[in-house]
Amino acid sequence: MGVALVDLAGRPLDGRFSVPIAPLAPATADLTTATSRLDLLAAAGALLVALPVFLQAPWVRLAPFSAAVFTLPLVLVGVLLEQRRHQGRSTAGSLLVGFSGSWLGGCLFWGWCRLHPLWHLPIEAFALPLALAGLKGRWRLAASFYLASLLGTACTDGVMAITGVMTHWREVLLAPLDQAAPLLHQAALGVLEPLPLAVVGLAGCGLIGLCRHYWSHPDPAWRLAASALATTLCVDGLFLAAALSAPRLSGLI
Repeated sequence: MGVALVDLAGRPLDGRFSVPIAPLAPATADLTTATSRLDLLAAAGALLVALPVFLQAPWVRLAPFSAAVFTLPLVLVGVLLEQRRHQGRSTAGSLLVGFSGSWLGGCLFWGWCRLHPLWHLPIEAFALPLALAGLKGRWRLAASFYLASLLGTACTDGVMAITGVMTHWREVLLAPLDQAAPLLHQAALGVLEPLPLAVVGLAGCGLIGLCRHYWSHPDPAWRLAASALATTLCVDGLFLAAALSAPRLSGLI
């Protein structure tokens, strides 16, 4: 398509002066749609990271076996959705499969091994070989979500160990409810000491920098990972705030 130039008398000039105009509207629409899909994917990843805080924790406390068995329908629904030709459903299925790995790891630890904090990361990492293998195939989004969640868990556990919070773990969990809350509050106060606070600040800044770097990556898997890491950081901050102001609501006791 072009714009024809005319002289003052209305006669068309030489076609050499025609100016081609590219149809920009479809390209702009495609870009908007792609951005919306990435934002929706990131929001779904954030929701699946935060969901266990409100659903899995109380469920595992009351009925760990049924919570662990719930992994099976999660995987089944995820696989069935991933095989659909519809891109949105296929993406949702892949994400659900990745979430099921984190869900099962959390159920196994909090259901039967919660008194052994050093076992937390190894148990959560049970699907690590499968996730690494899935990064190069059709399950890339599933692997990305699982690995980002695992990295967030590793950072959380590492900071807890360095700041000394983990030394109070068994004491808090084994104490009666009326004694556990003050113990947890005292452990959280230790994080506010200069050295532990510096460790927390450095770890937080590192994760924020990592999330910002990969948020604008064109590969959806990287944005999903950034969203999962950012949500993990927010949840950790929420737990610390709860331990300081309302220990009974922290989810640990």
